[in-house]
Amino acid sequence: MAHYALIMLIAGIGIPLLAAMNSALGKHVGSPAAAATVLFAVALAISFVVAVTTGPQGLARFATAPKHLFIAGSFVAFYVLTVTYIAPHFGVGNAVFFVLLGQLISAAAIDHFGLFGAQVSPLGLARAGGIALMAAGVWLTQQV
Repeated sequence: MAHYALIMLIAGIGIPLLAAMNSALGKHVGSPAAAATVLFAVALAISFVVAVTTGPQGLARFATAPKHLFIAGSFVAFYVLTVTYIAPHFGVGNAVFFVLLGQLISAAAIDHFGLFGAQVSPLGLARAGGIALMAAGVWLTQQV
C-alpha cells in the first residue's frame, strides 16, 4: 500500500505543475484552449504508447464498455481548460486549492456510496471531521 500512496503523492505533485506550466503556455501562445490542445496531444501520445506496450487487448474492449464511462474525459478537459484559463488570473495555488476542496467533496461521496465500482468507505463522523479539517486547511491558505 505504501507504494500506491507514493505514486499518488507524485501524481498530486504533478497537478500544480501541470496547472502552472500549462497556464504559462496558454499565456505565451495567447490561447488557453490551444495550450490545452497541445497538453492533450502529448498526453494522448504517452497514454497510447503505455496502453500498447502494457496491455493492447484493453484497447479492443472499448466497444463493449458502458458508454457513460466515456464522459470521464470531459472532466479532464474541463479541469485542464479551466485551470489553464483561471490560474494566471486567480493564482495557481488558489486554483488548485479550490480544486482540492472539490476533490474532497466528490471523493467522499464516491467512496460513501461506492459509485462506479469504488470500494465503499462510509462517511462516518471521524472521516467527515477529517475532511472538514482538510477543508478548513484549504480555507486557511486563502486568508493570506
